[in-house]
Amino acid sequence: MLVLTRKPNQSIMIGDDIEVSVLSVVGEKVRIGINAPQDIPVFRTEIYVEIQREQGEQGEQSSPSSEDVRVEVDDALGKLGESS
Repeated sequence: MLVLTRKPNQSIMIGDDIEVSVLSVVGEKVRIGINAPQDIPVFRTEIYVEIQREQGEQGEQSSPSSEDVRVEVDDALGKLGESS
Protein backbone atom coordinates (compact mmCIF):
# COMPACT_ATOMS: atom_id res chain seq x y z
CA MET A 1 0.00 0.00 0.00
CA LEU A 2 1.29 3.42 -0.94
CA VAL A 3 0.67 6.02 1.77
CA LEU A 4 0.82 9.70 0.83
CA THR A 5 0.24 12.95 2.66
CA ARG A 6 -1.84 15.54 0.85
CA LYS A 7 -3.32 18.87 1.92
CA PRO A 8 -6.67 20.32 0.85
CA ASN A 9 -6.73 21.25 -2.84
CA GLN A 10 -3.93 18.79 -3.60
CA SER A 11 -4.41 15.59 -5.56
CA ILE A 12 -2.79 12.40 -6.77
CA MET A 13 -3.00 10.67 -10.14
CA ILE A 14 -3.61 6.95 -10.58
CA GLY A 15 -2.43 6.08 -14.04
CA ASP A 16 -3.32 8.65 -16.68
CA ASP A 17 -7.06 8.72 -16.10
CA ILE A 18 -7.88 8.79 -12.39
CA GLU A 19 -7.39 11.84 -10.19
CA VAL A 20 -8.06 11.74 -6.44
CA SER A 21 -8.33 15.18 -4.84
CA VAL A 22 -8.49 16.20 -1.20
CA LEU A 23 -11.38 18.64 -1.03
CA SER A 24 -11.34 19.41 2.69
CA VAL A 25 -10.23 18.15 6.06
CA VAL A 26 -12.44 18.83 9.09
CA GLY A 27 -11.39 17.09 12.29
CA GLU A 28 -11.06 13.40 11.49
CA LYS A 29 -13.14 13.61 8.31
CA VAL A 30 -11.53 13.95 4.91
CA ARG A 31 -13.64 14.80 1.85
CA ILE A 32 -12.15 13.46 -1.35
CA GLY A 33 -13.16 13.84 -4.96
CA ILE A 34 -12.48 11.16 -7.57
CA ASN A 35 -12.37 11.99 -11.26
CA ALA A 36 -12.35 8.76 -13.28
CA PRO A 37 -13.62 7.64 -16.69
CA GLN A 38 -17.24 6.49 -16.63
CA ASP A 39 -16.23 2.93 -17.55
CA ILE A 40 -14.27 2.58 -14.29
CA PRO A 41 -16.60 1.88 -11.37
CA VAL A 42 -15.84 3.76 -8.13
CA PHE A 43 -17.50 2.58 -4.92
CA ARG A 44 -17.07 2.99 -1.20
CA THR A 45 -15.67 -0.30 0.10
CA GLU A 46 -18.80 -1.20 2.06
CA ILE A 47 -20.91 -0.75 -1.09
CA TYR A 48 -18.44 -2.78 -3.15
CA VAL A 49 -18.54 -5.60 -0.60
CA GLU A 50 -22.35 -5.64 -0.70
CA ILE A 51 -22.36 -5.74 -4.52
CA GLN A 52 -19.91 -8.64 -4.49
CA ARG A 53 -21.98 -10.45 -1.87
CA GLU A 54 -25.16 -10.05 -3.95
CA GLN A 55 -23.41 -11.21 -7.11
CA GLY A 56 -22.06 -14.22 -5.22
CA GLU A 57 -25.53 -15.11 -3.99
CA GLN A 58 -26.91 -14.88 -7.51
CA GLY A 59 -24.13 -16.93 -9.10
CA GLU A 60 -23.11 -19.23 -6.26
CA GLN A 61 -24.40 -20.46 -2.95
CA SER A 62 -21.45 -19.07 -0.97
CA SER A 63 -20.62 -15.37 -0.86
CA PRO A 64 -17.06 -14.05 -0.50
CA SER A 65 -15.93 -12.98 2.93
CA SER A 66 -15.03 -9.37 3.58
CA GLU A 67 -11.39 -10.44 3.76
CA ASP A 68 -11.61 -12.13 0.34
CA VAL A 69 -13.13 -9.00 -1.17
CA ARG A 70 -10.47 -6.81 0.47
CA VAL A 71 -7.74 -8.98 -1.06
CA GLU A 72 -9.41 -8.69 -4.47
CA VAL A 73 -9.66 -4.89 -4.14
CA ASP A 74 -6.03 -4.62 -3.03
CA ASP A 75 -4.90 -6.83 -5.94
CA ALA A 76 -6.89 -4.74 -8.42
CA LEU A 77 -5.46 -1.50 -7.02
CA GLY A 78 -1.95 -3.00 -7.22
CA LYS A 79 -2.46 -3.97 -10.85
CA LEU A 80 -3.81 -0.52 -11.62
CA GLY A 81 -0.71 1.05 -10.06
CA GLU A 82 1.57 -1.26 -12.05
CA SER A 83 0.05 -0.14 -15.34
CA SER A 84 1.28 3.44 -14.92
